[in-house]
Amino acid sequence: MKNKLFYIIRHGETEYNKLGIVQGSGVDMPLNERGILQAQKFYEYYKSIRFNKIYTSALIRTQQSVLPFIEAGYPYKAIPALNEISWGVFEGKPQSPVEREEYWNVVNAWKTGRVQAKIREGESAFELQARQLTFINYLKSQEDECILIAMHGRAMKSFLCTLLDLPLTEMERFEHTNLCLYILEYDGKSFEVIKHCDTSHLQ
Repeated sequence: MKNKLFYIIRHGETEYNKLGIVQGSGVDMPLNERGILQAQKFYEYYKSIRFNKIYTSALIRTQQSVLPFIEAGYPYKAIPALNEISWGVFEGKPQSPVEREEYWNVVNAWKTGRVQAKIREGESAFELQARQLTFINYLKSQEDECILIAMHGRAMKSFLCTLLDLPLTEMERFEHTNLCLYILEYDGKSFEVIKHCDTSHLQ
């Protein structure tokens, strides 16, 4: 079996990203002008790669991030399991200092292994990973040799930990920015990171 390559990107910039407003799975915000430009730059840089399949979350910001590939005829499917984590009561509004503190308390809880912690009415890291697992197992079983996946910051952190057999306490090692790229190679048994939070395509 040939080794498989997984190109995994975070979506491009939205207006809420620019304003520091929490999005999460419950906010379906489109890309702003800069985000659309980022998507086009990514396409121009990687359009020679023959992706067998493109997967996005069910949210428009990920779909717009690979729209040039979709318009060029690449096979594509939206997967709700790739949606961002739910940030519960924080979604769709700026955070107060008190809410920011609560956010960091949850993230720090995840770092120490309390992966069931969550924002009120939101989703825990454990729940996020659990909904990703079936799709991850599906990906491993496919014969596609080159796959492009567009998803979200926190969802990407969980996804990468799972692919690399790391505990969720290690999520923070995976930095992200808008339209950053991770490339992983899969030999049928394990994954290796080839590129880490790469943005050279945006230069």
